[in-house]
Amino acid sequence: MGSLMEEEAEKMMTRKERRIVVAVDESEESMYALSWCLTNLVSAANNTKSTLILLYVKPLPPLYNSIDAAGYLFANDAVGAMEKYGWELVDSVMGRAEAVYRDFLTRYFNYGEGVQVSVEKKVGRGEAKDVICRAVGKLGADILVMGSHDYGFFKRALLGSVSDHCAKHVKCPVVVVKRPID
Repeated sequence: MGSLMEEEAEKMMTRKERRIVVAVDESEESMYALSWCLTNLVSAANNTKSTLILLYVKPLPPLYNSIDAAGYLFANDAVGAMEKYGWELVDSVMGRAEAVYRDFLTRYFNYGEGVQVSVEKKVGRGEAKDVICRAVGKLGADILVMGSHDYGFFKRALLGSVSDHCAKHVKCPVVVVKRPID
């Protein structure tokens, strides 16, 4: 009897379609992970139909009392402006991810001829590690690809590591891609 990882790998290979979730954010590391995924997972399996799911997680807005710390009424305009900025950030990240994908198509597939990849965009809201883990299960992902911010021991101890958390809690294989140092 094989291990759970071997069973997952075999299921992924025999299925006619692969669902690949790539967690994207505003970092260069996540765009590098997307590029790595396209080059190493999508082009290597171009005879297998793949669905590439770009997942961005918006942080929850800060909780504000109707009166801020200085005692001033916190205007709805400020809250609305922050929400608008959040959606502009989503558009920016997804636009950069689409540019990485288009670049991949032109380099490897002559502007997409013969490509068996569909792209979906999903936006979650909340704590990134929790949202990613839930989304991977809900979306039926065969593999999760994430970039590594490579914070080091102390920052990781203070902030936690989203990729470590996801690797321990999702049921599919997780690839954490480190960007090479220039």
